[in-house]
Amino acid sequence: METIKLKILDEAGHTLMTCDADTAVSLVYTNCYKPGDRVALEIDHPGQYCVIQFEDTMPEALVYVVKREINFHIPFGEQAITYSPKSFAGSRHVIRARLALPEEIAARRNLAFNCYDEHGDTGFYPHASANVETRGEAVFAARNAIDGIFENSAHGEYPYQSWGINRDPNAALTLDFGREVLLDELRITERADFPHDNYWVKATVEFSDGSQLDIPLVKSAKPQSVAFEPKRVRSLVLKDLIQAEGTSPFPALTQIEAFGTEVK
Repeated sequence: METIKLKILDEAGHTLMTCDADTAVSLVYTNCYKPGDRVALEIDHPGQYCVIQFEDTMPEALVYVVKREINFHIPFGEQAITYSPKSFAGSRHVIRARLALPEEIAARRNLAFNCYDEHGDTGFYPHASANVETRGEAVFAARNAIDGIFENSAHGEYPYQSWGINRDPNAALTLDFGREVLLDELRITERADFPHDNYWVKATVEFSDGSQLDIPLVKSAKPQSVAFEPKRVRSLVLKDLIQAEGTSPFPALTQIEAFGTEVK
């Protein structure tokens, strides 16, 4: 039987709390987090679908885990301002994880959603990365575009974090699913902090199968959807972002959603 285990570790790697392995586990940690603390999830075999909730003020996320141990680093300082001020605060934290149910894995869903994504080789998917992020600031990181937060009438710290392109015409965002999936719809939500913001009138998506899809866009705060025949892909790149004529040089992405199913 496949099992999982949760741990909390400090900066030096010492275990602060753990639990017995099971198919569904939780920790109630009754201390304040310190810089360098992290939540670790251990699995028996790579390639598992897990439902994680590393912070009880945040939603669950169904992720695909490819390493025997993955880590989520507790955010502090500049990294923390893309999360709710309620998150990770205080001295009572409930952390949960479980193996995903077969019906959850099989369901059509947004395969891009992962509010626990981080920079680097995280070992769990979906994962967003980009060739540019405005000034390297957390509020403009690629991970913000898959965190499930759609508030877009301003920019900056929570809940208005976004992917910022630093005025780079060659900016591109990569969305990696970690395995082949079957996609049939994309939804793009642009940031809409007008008149500070500009907006894109066209974007191109290049899929890992080599195909491309041009997406026409308009000035809107709402998700803009494009449906297509199902594509079997491992990743996609959002690129060739054409902005509207205007005085503002600041288009940005609030959310990208990728709907589909697992490959059967």
